[in-house]
Amino acid sequence: MTEQRVPHSSEPRAWLGLLVILGPVLLVAMDGSVLFLAMPKVTEALSPTADQALWILDIYGFAVGSLLIAFGNIGDRYGRLKLLMTGTAVFGVASAGAAFAPGPELLVAFRALMGVAGATLLPSALAVLSELFTDPRRRAKAIGIFAAAFAAGFAVGPVVGGQLLSGFWWGSVFLINLPVVLLFLLLAPVLLREVRTTGTGRIDVLSVLLSAAGILLTVYAIKHAAAEGVAATPVATGIAGIVTLGWFARRQLRLEHPLIDFRLFRDRVFTIAVVTGLLPLTAWSAAAYLGGIYLQSVLGLAVLDAALVALPGAAVLTVTCVVTPALVARIGTRAALITCHFCVAAGLLLLLPTSGSGGIGWYIASTVIAGIGYGVSFSVVADTAVAAVPAERAGSAAAIAETSNEIGNALGIALLGSLATLIFRLQGPDLAGTLNETLQIQGLAPAVIGDAKTAFVLGLHTAVLIAGILHGALGALTLRWLPRTQPMPQDANEKSSGGGFSRTG
Repeated sequence: MTEQRVPHSSEPRAWLGLLVILGPVLLVAMDGSVLFLAMPKVTEALSPTADQALWILDIYGFAVGSLLIAFGNIGDRYGRLKLLMTGTAVFGVASAGAAFAPGPELLVAFRALMGVAGATLLPSALAVLSELFTDPRRRAKAIGIFAAAFAAGFAVGPVVGGQLLSGFWWGSVFLINLPVVLLFLLLAPVLLREVRTTGTGRIDVLSVLLSAAGILLTVYAIKHAAAEGVAATPVATGIAGIVTLGWFARRQLRLEHPLIDFRLFRDRVFTIAVVTGLLPLTAWSAAAYLGGIYLQSVLGLAVLDAALVALPGAAVLTVTCVVTPALVARIGTRAALITCHFCVAAGLLLLLPTSGSGGIGWYIASTVIAGIGYGVSFSVVADTAVAAVPAERAGSAAAIAETSNEIGNALGIALLGSLATLIFRLQGPDLAGTLNETLQIQGLAPAVIGDAKTAFVLGLHTAVLIAGILHGALGALTLRWLPRTQPMPQDANEKSSGGGFSRTG
């Protein structure tokens, strides 16, 4: 496999190119979380049902995650820069459509289109970035900046959304994408060069369809059952989704060029790394979404105040992403992963003392402590996964690690969000499917409002308790499974910007 590259002789031009690439990267990450504080406003304007509200939030992440590997292969064949520019243009059009969507159905559709476009951006942006820097050290530094920017986008998405909603209508959280899109489309042809890979295997279209259909059918069943109760339709849909995913998994084991190489999971280090990419994003997205509703609809904070309350956790997460590579060089990847899971577990459990009458201090403490764990996770997963496998399988490992992040972000809303919805439906006043819908009903007695808020807080506590227990268990598993020392692979510098177990953890 060889890559056709045109070397850059101008270092300033390379760094300018990096700045241009970071624009779409920030957008893709930020749009995975920008609605977390905006959903009360969206619910007020569009009146989505409980399951429509969850689809508005997580259809984006599912679209990105299910198509990420496929678009990586397409970019290899037809050109990364071409795909990057096409995806950015479609992302801009879909953002404009989402901003002016007149109803929840169209908003879900445009969010799905944004996710499809977003799946074209991440692998192509990283490949084009690598072409800019021929020196391995500068390339590693640039990739570190890329990873930090992506993590920062996730972290600041809710804060940006809250700031915009304090002065504009809910659609502004999507319109902010358009200036970045236009700037990229103007500058990319000047500063960036095409990257194409020859000799890649063909794309198995059936695998792409099976993975997307299996995920969406299964998630639909879970959401429908949580929002409206168990019935024949969601049960049949769930069974169809599970069967489809099983078909997808069996097919991957027979393909010469599988979409996901499940054989990589035989390596314990790789498995821990991928689960670390999945589970913290699941917990973070659910806690951020449910926390946004808690701050606004339970405690009654204005959206700007809610954004300010979320700011310390976002700042800690972003700073942790930046300093983690240096930290890993001192304490080792094993110790970093253990710190990640126990910090997330401790942070999530700090949400349990919150109540319907107060809990802002607990919320801030939770996001700050968990933010340390999230930041470590965002920074070390890809390097750890790549360093755990042979060099010829590094591309597959990196793709699976990226996909685990995106799927985890969507699963947090789909699974833990649906669980919170189920608890609210079972324990609440049974007037509507969600807290925001209930509070919009005119003439509610104070006791009924109190019961609705108490039911929502119980759902929040249940979701974060389960996520906290899972992180504690994963931390214990990491202690047991990962070796204290492991030699750095000889080709680690070729595969990764610094992963591996080269030091005592």
